[in-house]
Amino acid sequence: MTIFEAIRHDHDIQRDLLDKLINTSGDTKNRDSIFKELKQQLQIHAEAEERHFYKPLISNDMMQEHARHGIAEHHEIDELIEKLEKTEYDSSAWLKTAKDLKDKVEHHLEDEEHTFFQLAGKVFNESQKMNLVKPYKSYMSENL
Repeated sequence: MTIFEAIRHDHDIQRDLLDKLINTSGDTKNRDSIFKELKQQLQIHAEAEERHFYKPLISNDMMQEHARHGIAEHHEIDELIEKLEKTEYDSSAWLKTAKDLKDKVEHHLEDEEHTFFQLAGKVFNESQKMNLVKPYKSYMSENL
């Protein structure tokens, strides 16, 4: 398994949770549990990605701007999560913000998978692609 496959696996979990989240309604245990799981997934994934994927790339001139852009998008996602936390589950604004979050996250995942991964694939050698998996996955499993 490469770092790209490990990250894509986590992206698929996030996509699934986002789909489930926007199909919830009102102030329900289901909405609450899916939101909390998604929030944790996104937070831990962003931290793991920044430490074990972006950080080894940021010193590369070709990758620096892309890494900064990805980190900025992580912050935008955090802001939408904070907005959801401050909004009542049964408010119509909650679902609108949840849909904004879904759009933002999906845009970010597409960016990574279709642009960032291709560029990073040219920067990392084969052993780096394999060796980055262990610390990334360890961070994910220790913090989820």
